Amino acid sequence: MRSSIFVLAAIIAVAASPAFADDAFYQTQPAELHGHPGTLIRAEPMTPPPHAASAYRILYRSIGLKGEPIAVSGVVAIPASGGAANRPLVVWAHPTSGVARHCAPSLMSDVFDRVHGLGDLLSHGYVVAAPDYPGLGTGGIHPYLIGVSEGRAVLDAARAARALPNAAAGERFIPWGYSQGGHAALWAGNLAKSYAPELKLAGIAAQAPPTELGTIIRADLSGRPGKVLSAYALWSWSQLYNIPAGTAVEERVSLVLNPIARECAETFQEVLSLGVDEAPFEREGFLATDVTVIQPWRGLIEGNTPGVTPPGVPVFIAQGGSDTIVQPLVTSLYRDELCAHKVPVRFLVESGAEHTDVPERSYNAAVQWIEARFAGEPAPDDCGSR
Repeated sequence: MRSSIFVLAAIIAVAASPAFADDAFYQTQPAELHGHPGTLIRAEPMTPPPHAASAYRILYRSIGLKGEPIAVSGVVAIPASGGAANRPLVVWAHPTSGVARHCAPSLMSDVFDRVHGLGDLLSHGYVVAAPDYPGLGTGGIHPYLIGVSEGRAVLDAARAARALPNAAAGERFIPWGYSQGGHAALWAGNLAKSYAPELKLAGIAAQAPPTELGTIIRADLSGRPGKVLSAYALWSWSQLYNIPAGTAVEERVSLVLNPIARECAETFQEVLSLGVDEAPFEREGFLATDVTVIQPWRGLIEGNTPGVTPPGVPVFIAQGGSDTIVQPLVTSLYRDELCAHKVPVRFLVESGAEHTDVPERSYNAAVQWIEARFAGEPAPDDCGSR
């Protein structure tokens, strides 16, 4: 993959104008946080995308890393077609947008354009929810690639969507995500039975998901996009767990983490700024040590590597054959681990596809797989073809 920082522009949809993160919609008073996870704090109508009867920006309750009540934002689209009750629900988990509050996808004017295959999902009669994750839009530090945080946000978005007027969403749901969102979808699948037992997990879909985080971090350090994504993680984790960043990053460039953390990876202009901010890593070096082997970084990396998903629950994984951010071998080994635990896996490798090509190249196959799961068809299993 090209090493230029400009590759980051395609990690998620580009060219949007962010709103302000201090929008009153995202602000909460302490009393508003009290309530069951997944219950709505508020919702406001939005202009619905094609094939939707209505759409909402939502703010809902979830649980933070210390067990405290928090608010999470997102959007929901309700289909114009489909039954009047028990509609299937898809929760779209977005890829990396940044770690700053103003990087929330729900703040973007084209937020629904960023959900791959949205029109197809809505035309099938599925309700589609898309959470921002904690700390994006709402206050606090975004727990970047912290699995339990992402997973809870996805599951609570499903709960919140079911409470919306005219949603008529049933219990069956599928988390689907790309890149960071693939990581979130896998974690949501693993947490679903214990955290949201009232929901019925029909499958898990992930495009280019980061699985073995240690291997991915080591491999990504050779390119600028990988350094930026690693910087996001190190900054977030250092803030969340009060770990001095200097234990991981070269002292002479440690201050570079802060300006990178303030930038989103959404628009072309933001990516240009990230290129400027990251330049000292190219001149002066980046990591002072191998964070995959020293504590507490090693524990965080291992603790947020997705485990084996529930036996019997079908999984769809799409991988780019030329992806250098999430390497094909890493994803293949994760597939093998799932297969060894009797998880039926549809494993799609897009030949020649880089990381940023995967969503467009594989969304049709993902939507068809999702449709078949909701229709109750036998799940395809590529485990025997390894």
